[in-house]
Amino acid sequence: MIVVVNSPSEAAVRVRTVVAQALGGELTSEDALRQVEPEDVEGLLHASLAAGAEDVELTRGMGASPGAAVGRVCLTAEGALDTSDRGEPVILVRLETSPDDVAGMSVAKGVLTARGGLVSHAALVARGWGLPCVVGADEIRIGDDHFSVGEMVVAEGDTISIDGSTGSVTLGGARIIEVEVPSELWQLLEWADEVAAATLGVRANADTAGDARIARKAGAVGIGLCRTEHMFLAPDRLPVVRAMILAETEAAEAEALEQLAEAQREDFVGILEAMDGLPVTVRLLDPPLHEFLPDVEDLVVAETLGELDDEGHRLLKAARHWAEANPMIGTRGVRLAHVRPNLYRVQARALFEAVIDRRKAGGNPQVEIMIPLTVSGPELAEARRWVEEVAVEVALGEKPVVGTMIETPRAALVAGSLAAHADFFSIGSNDLTQLTFGFSRDDVAGRFLGHYLELGLLDHDPFDRLDDAAVGELIDLAVKRGRVAAPGLKVGACGEHAGHPASIRRLLAAGVDTFVCLQMDYDEYGCEDYRQALRKLSAAQKLAHELRFVHCPMPDFGVVSD
Repeated sequence: MIVVVNSPSEAAVRVRTVVAQALGGELTSEDALRQVEPEDVEGLLHASLAAGAEDVELTRGMGASPGAAVGRVCLTAEGALDTSDRGEPVILVRLETSPDDVAGMSVAKGVLTARGGLVSHAALVARGWGLPCVVGADEIRIGDDHFSVGEMVVAEGDTISIDGSTGSVTLGGARIIEVEVPSELWQLLEWADEVAAATLGVRANADTAGDARIARKAGAVGIGLCRTEHMFLAPDRLPVVRAMILAETEAAEAEALEQLAEAQREDFVGILEAMDGLPVTVRLLDPPLHEFLPDVEDLVVAETLGELDDEGHRLLKAARHWAEANPMIGTRGVRLAHVRPNLYRVQARALFEAVIDRRKAGGNPQVEIMIPLTVSGPELAEARRWVEEVAVEVALGEKPVVGTMIETPRAALVAGSLAAHADFFSIGSNDLTQLTFGFSRDDVAGRFLGHYLELGLLDHDPFDRLDDAAVGELIDLAVKRGRVAAPGLKVGACGEHAGHPASIRRLLAAGVDTFVCLQMDYDEYGCEDYRQALRKLSAAQKLAHELRFVHCPMPDFGVVSD
């Protein structure tokens, strides 16, 4: 049941009041902005669950993607598709999601997982598509046709409700409250734009042309992170990456890479057209490869039951070959490219050919290439050489702009040697936090982090707000050493922290000048009606403007000496 609340919320009243006071001359527009918190905007743009005395809360996890949803429990992607085909709403419930679940996620009203954190597969895809999502609900035990929480058993097909802001999971169909957005909010956001124009550059995370169009409309000044592996999340694209992983000969690898290039060339043309004249930073492939393969245990069970065909046996062989104890710090990013050096060459060719196509059409494409997970100067120099050689081969006409992500402690410490081969840095704060603390960001929240916060062993969740003491100091060192080696080096911040007000202030103090914090959604995955499309656009606008609530002077970006 959806209930539209006509009585204004406290946030709505606050927004209306401060805007009226500013228009009446009692406040300046900047004073009005300071009196409204990003959380107020969050509450105005997303549905929530109405509390009821009869409601039974099953459990709580982490709210990974805001909004509320009600639907029937489906434990597999196939079940979700069947239920959706019958016209029934779906909540996909999984231990954790993988690319194999994307088809089911695309028809779901919401996603619930027992494992994972705020940057897990489920969380990232759900935020990108505007789906309510709760992750890390570790009390859930999933069976073949049910899940349980303690003694409570919820059968597949039963109705549950989730709130992606609070992390609440409720038995039955709770009421969904959709608050009407006050028109004064848009005036407030216009003022926020004016304040931000001289202080912050905000780019979008965007992986499709649709994402790019929404980002531009929402006010983004470019794309700061185009994650090329996300171009293959859709069910019809997944076999392209799998073909590359499964390749056993040079000829098979070359054929698979050409398929990858063809798919990406078309995507790049659309993105560059949507962002014409604005910078687009493309990160070359950075997937932990296990995420693009089925679960080894599932395949072993199928093999035992005699259910695997020839393709299934090939997948099992590949999954076993690529299995790693710690895949998030295993063969991914530039490491994979050094194992298969043609991979980044092919991606660079696809991008540069898209640039040439857009120029022939009268466009003005502006591209930058980001090399992920580098930890040494020679490692980055070799990857840069591949990109520059391809630029010459396709007659790009200029030297490409190439940078790297600072996402490991070593990269921060040797930033000077990296800067010798980089035109820009992007601080990957999610991975940098994970590796600095030694915390698995997909596991700790559902295990001990809450306990640590309750006991005061940590004063905040470091994956929510940037850790000032250690991670912040590493960022300070990276910016300082990078700019000593390469004066004028551009430095951006990318990750969950780039959208957190307190973290933004800390990153600005470190010398970061560009923030990449948008998770755009795109209606090709299913906007059922105008209200849903409007809600998605509102979410994009909120994310595009969230940083503008932070008003502080820019730091001096000159060279910092010892």
